Amino acid sequence: MSGWYEISKSSSGQFRFVLKAANAETILTSELYTTRSGADGGIASVQKNSPLAERYELKNTKDGHPYFNLKAANHEVIGSSEAYSSDAARDKGIASVKANGPTTVIKDKTVAAL
Repeated sequence: MSGWYEISKSSSGQFRFVLKAANAETILTSELYTTRSGADGGIASVQKNSPLAERYELKNTKDGHPYFNLKAANHEVIGSSEAYSSDAARDKGIASVKANGPTTVIKDKTVAAL
């Protein structure tokens, strides 16, 4: 089983997506988009860019925890990871995004259940 994307709406009405691994852990979180089509475009960008090692920017939080950003060819951030406990854990997170990013499975959480 591979991962999937979930699109949701924020309390302000903007859209965001997360990439989930097969174990349902969130491995990448997008920026906020004003439109659904913007979020869809962001997913397409992750699908295209996630397999490419040069698209990952390795960073550290202010308190020293490693994380990463996934960037598009234009150097814009498409999504960010959580903060990890070690560089090795961050590297595993990158490997998971590389493996799961190309998935075409998208779960729409913007439609409220009746």
